[in-house]
Amino acid sequence: MTPSTHALYRRSPIYLALGVALSIAAPVHAQDVANNGNTAVSGPSAVDNTNTDDTTSSKNAKTLAGMQVTANTAVSAIAPTQGSTIATQPQSIIGSKFIQENIPPTGDYTDVAAIAPSVYTVTPNGAGLMEAAVVSIRGFQDGQYNVTFDGIPWMDSNDFTHHSTSYFTNQETSSVVVDRGPGTASTLGNATFGGTIGVESINPKDQFNINPYISFGSWDTAVEGARIDTGKFTSSGTSAVINLQNGESDGYLTYAGQRRQSVFAKVVQPLGENTTLTFAAMWNKLNQYVPFGATKAQIAQYGINYALNNDPTSQAYYRYNEDKINTNMAYIGLHSEFSGWTIDNKTYTYGYNHFGFNGEDPNGETPNGTAYSLTDVPGQHMRNTNRSWGDIFRLGKEIGPGELRTGVWYDHQDDIRWLYEFDDTLNELNPVVNPGASTLQLASADRRMNDSLVTIQPFVEYQWNITDNAYFVGGVKYNNFKRSIDAPVNQKTGTPLTYSKDWNATLPSAAFHYAFSSNWTAYAQWAKGYLAPNLNLLYVPNPAVSDSAVAPEKTTNIQLGTTWSSDRLTLSGDIYKINFNNFVQSHKVGGISEFYNGGGVHYKGIELEGTYMLGAGFSVYANGSLNRAMQTTDGAWNANTPHKTAALGFIYNNGPIYASLVDKFVGKTYYTANAEDDTPIGGYAVTNFAASYTFDPHITDVKDFKIGVQINNLFNNTTINALAGTTGGAGTPLYFTIPARNFNFTVSADLF
Repeated sequence: MTPSTHALYRRSPIYLALGVALSIAAPVHAQDVANNGNTAVSGPSAVDNTNTDDTTSSKNAKTLAGMQVTANTAVSAIAPTQGSTIATQPQSIIGSKFIQENIPPTGDYTDVAAIAPSVYTVTPNGAGLMEAAVVSIRGFQDGQYNVTFDGIPWMDSNDFTHHSTSYFTNQETSSVVVDRGPGTASTLGNATFGGTIGVESINPKDQFNINPYISFGSWDTAVEGARIDTGKFTSSGTSAVINLQNGESDGYLTYAGQRRQSVFAKVVQPLGENTTLTFAAMWNKLNQYVPFGATKAQIAQYGINYALNNDPTSQAYYRYNEDKINTNMAYIGLHSEFSGWTIDNKTYTYGYNHFGFNGEDPNGETPNGTAYSLTDVPGQHMRNTNRSWGDIFRLGKEIGPGELRTGVWYDHQDDIRWLYEFDDTLNELNPVVNPGASTLQLASADRRMNDSLVTIQPFVEYQWNITDNAYFVGGVKYNNFKRSIDAPVNQKTGTPLTYSKDWNATLPSAAFHYAFSSNWTAYAQWAKGYLAPNLNLLYVPNPAVSDSAVAPEKTTNIQLGTTWSSDRLTLSGDIYKINFNNFVQSHKVGGISEFYNGGGVHYKGIELEGTYMLGAGFSVYANGSLNRAMQTTDGAWNANTPHKTAALGFIYNNGPIYASLVDKFVGKTYYTANAEDDTPIGGYAVTNFAASYTFDPHITDVKDFKIGVQINNLFNNTTINALAGTTGGAGTPLYFTIPARNFNFTVSADLF
């Protein structure tokens, strides 16, 4: 192991937790054996456990929110992505079969979503080994769309972005749904603007089982863990699942190591025949050294994977550039259906605690020097911690020829943010921001802020079942959100600010769905999407100046689509047109920044995806998109929007053998690095291979034994694929390259 990770990986407390969990689980297994494996159940399970892969893509499934049903056919069980037979907007459902077989054990939801049409992701350090640098859906960037876990929207309230490595792992994920549109009125979240990536967690299985797994791979990567299912261990049908996991890697980029530990648990308790109570919780600990990209000169001098170094006199020294992040999430959910009523409620909380450290300019254009010495290394230390508390209540009632649905989402997030200049050589505050301040802290502070965001979203919609084959959904959602800030040192201005502001938006939607037959459906949608203003709107001396000139950013979406599913073919396609207006921009008046609404972007395109079973275990998969996103002010191509995307894959799935060869192509993308450099990134393709074999060892208490291998970037394409930003000195563009060919080898077993 290189020095970049050795300092992090000395202890692994997850092994202690694993031992405790095994000791708890063993008596449960003993109870099952005493009952000959038959446990009395006085009500239905909350989940359909007939599918041991926990996937929504191989059985009929419906959420109260209304979206996600796939056909129960042979092809749906192996399709990498597929459309929904009831959705009223474009949707790609990615089930656990694809996740388990094709995504590296270190990966996260962004690596899963990358296969979908119109989705473009950049993971420069290898799958899940740093936060994704780019996750684009039709050109909408992270912060312009929702990400949900089990239907709960989560985000950093300052700009609605997400930390992809800080919550659920792949082993804790049953499916990922890429929803390309604002949805109906019941679709909740602060950024329905560009769609939703919905991540669903694993569900308990009916039978007791322990599934340990271990994986080794390139760059000294190792993942160890175990999934434990209790089975139904009470007379009422109580069941639970827990996943314990430890992962570590040096990463593809130099001195960019990562260690990650995660625990996830879910308990499902039936309450009679019609009601289910669910409790779920996760905890994640992440330590990683953070690269910022490299200039073309650095790539030419040090290699395509250059990031950080091992020189304590350099601002790029890996120990000066580190993240320490702890996260947690928990919810209690109640679902009940009776006499035409449906009630669903989730009360939740999640927290994010991040200590970050970085050199002042790791790419070398800012010379050393602090208030103490001209040779000391300047850096920055920051903290960002937030806590959300919220509740989602949904109520449905069959009324007349359809169903009336209503509900409300409430979320309150408090955030603490500070950033200080530091002398990394002396490990002392560096008083260069405001040398005349009364305290060393104030003299070194770039920002010291407390802020909050309160969101209240009530909605009402009605699904009118016109005929047995057609229904119409119309509704409206009202959004009220309030930002408050109390900053002794406000970001950007460096001056104190205490301020609060309310915004609101009314968002109607309408959709029509028609079933030509049991396996062919179509839809048409018109809907308003929106994006709440970012916290940076308040990074000015007097935010009130911009108040009258800024409204929430909105989209008007028009989409048409169709889905076909039979025993051998699943096929979906759609066309879309989106007008984005109220684009928030800033300019300076008398040297003071002011924000205003100006211009927007016109999006339009076509998307296709499908899987066809050729026979004898062989299938072919393909998807593609043609995307266009033009800014209305000057006709320029919108940044981070590929002209096209495509995927082609061949899959063999027969008995104990699974193998796939999948290629994803991303077309030319433009990035505006600075005023003089509009940088095109040429189109590129990455091909991945995966294979596994499941043995039946006929050993007591061992059901099966599975080995798998994944070879990522099979043809070793290492070209530049993204702009990472610019240097802090001269504003030189920074780039990321595609990680070189790498592999993962995984062994797992079902012990009972």
